[in-house]
Amino acid sequence: MQTNNKGGSCWQLVFTPMESYPAPFADFIDEYFTTSALDYNNDGREQLTAYADINFDEQDFAIRAKLSGIEILPYEKKRLESDNWLKDYVIKFAPVEAGDFLIYGIHEKNTPQTDKLPLQIYAATAFGSEHPTTRGCLEAVSRLRRKNIPHRNILDMGTGSGILALACAAVWKEETRITAVDIDEEAVIVTLQNASNNHLEPYIDAAAGDGYDTPLVQRNAPYDLILSNILARPLIEMAPKLYASLKPGGCCILSGFVDNQEDWVVSAHQKQGLKLIEKHQIDGWCTAVMEKKQ
Repeated sequence: MQTNNKGGSCWQLVFTPMESYPAPFADFIDEYFTTSALDYNNDGREQLTAYADINFDEQDFAIRAKLSGIEILPYEKKRLESDNWLKDYVIKFAPVEAGDFLIYGIHEKNTPQTDKLPLQIYAATAFGSEHPTTRGCLEAVSRLRRKNIPHRNILDMGTGSGILALACAAVWKEETRITAVDIDEEAVIVTLQNASNNHLEPYIDAAAGDGYDTPLVQRNAPYDLILSNILARPLIEMAPKLYASLKPGGCCILSGFVDNQEDWVVSAHQKQGLKLIEKHQIDGWCTAVMEKKQ
């Protein structure tokens, strides 16, 4: 297995984009490498990137894949020069303003001067802090805040770094209970650490689990607001359970898909009985806000 040395330089492995990576291959990459990310590129195909420390052994990688019955897909390998690759290439990002919020990293020594709500994020292996879909969701939260939509019980499905859960906690605090869930245990650890760093831990319950089947999610349902910034395919698959977990009159914020996937995602939720109330694009990435009829 890839060692956990995040100091110094690293190797970046970018696998050839595909319509959909085979699940066993994606799972193997996630388990083998210290840090990996599955995203979409601009034409809607999945893009898998992995980071390995400078001692990465391609022969060991190939042997372990073969023993696991995994065919390694083509990739490009690039050496990234750094004193600390995790900090410089994975978690370091410039402060980002989105809606009512300013997001900045733990590498910043001081809180940036701002009239917005500042949130400090340690992204680690839970990616996404400056992605267009994250910005789209934060802007949607800001608009719903001004509309004073129901917000006493909120679910962040696929929480990642916890940034959307933190944003909701920052604007509504004592008025709300926020449930954050992710299939990745690492994401839950990062979310709870970010909540603590921002003094928002009293308002957020987090757990690892299988989506809407997670016991914490079922126990706290139904929700006034559900945020789900993941990928198009799982959004479509989870649409029935999202609908069942949302209160009548409640809203959901959906993101993680590109413009040519928008109709698929929106129509899957419309078939469940949700109404599209707004949609926005940032750099080709979409965010949709939908409402469950009373």
